[in-house]
Amino acid sequence: MQTVMADAFRKYGRVLPLDLQDFSNCIGARKPVAQEQVEYEPSVPEVEQLPVFSRVREEVFGGMPVELGHCSGWNNKLNGLEYHRSSEVDMATTDLILLLGCQQDIDWKNFTYDTAKVEAFLVPAGTAVELYATTLHFATCSGSGKEFR
Repeated sequence: MQTVMADAFRKYGRVLPLDLQDFSNCIGARKPVAQEQVEYEPSVPEVEQLPVFSRVREEVFGGMPVELGHCSGWNNKLNGLEYHRSSEVDMATTDLILLLGCQQDIDWKNFTYDTAKVEAFLVPAGTAVELYATTLHFATCSGSGKEFR
């Protein structure tokens, strides 16, 4: 496993210089997720009031309408991959492991993807990353055997 600080991460995204303290406090105050579950809320009004929301909207998405929510829970496996038509920003309040691949490696003739091409990257707590639109990803994995947030 590499970290998002490694050069190998650059084809998937970039590390963002964001202060996540207020975001971490807000997400940390939410109730824990049940073991073996993953909870995803695309828009959480209280976190969309934080200064980091405005910075991400302006500096990453050029002022376009965006949502800021959270994904928390328990995951330790690759059970799917997705990509979007725009970037996604992940802000780690705990250590996270991202399992990443490239959309360009999808075999569109057979609608398959060779998961041997997936790479694992540690996102240390307090780190924000932008995942480019062509990056295959899914729910993060816990970096500590505890609930990820």
